[in-house]
Amino acid sequence: MYEVLAYVYETYWGGEDCPGREQLGRRLSSAGFEREEIVAALTWLDGLNSAAQSLGSTPLVADQADAASTAASPAAMRVYTDRELAHLGAEGVACLHFLEHSGALPMALRELVIDRALAVAESPLEPDELRVIVMMVFWRTGFTPDALILDELCDNPAARVMH
Repeated sequence: MYEVLAYVYETYWGGEDCPGREQLGRRLSSAGFEREEIVAALTWLDGLNSAAQSLGSTPLVADQADAASTAASPAAMRVYTDRELAHLGAEGVACLHFLEHSGALPMALRELVIDRALAVAESPLEPDELRVIVMMVFWRTGFTPDALILDELCDNPAARVMH
């Protein structure tokens, strides 16, 4: 499913040009994805659309200068349930903590990421899987984090060359 979501993200950058569910399913099929993967991805995207619509008028910030004012205060703490901890894994919680406290992931989007992560059957999520979920939440909501954050999310740490 994650390959399908990554394909959708790369092909329909910004989300505005993304076709409807039926047409998207046909395009994904013609791109060579398996039916089961397509159905899972489309179902997941339906949930993302519903959850993103429920954000309604929740203010999100689109630039780093304003992000500091909406980032969690140093004294704030998000307490994860046992289910969330088991599903996200330690690396996932650390990733969300980093993104939130760097001002790249507003609290409302963090909750949307957690919701969409819990909608996936696999547990615990691999770090790359969580990164795809974060990118899809950014994609769907139109939130654009700093370019360095995007690079970090898209980078494969295993392929890094040490100098």
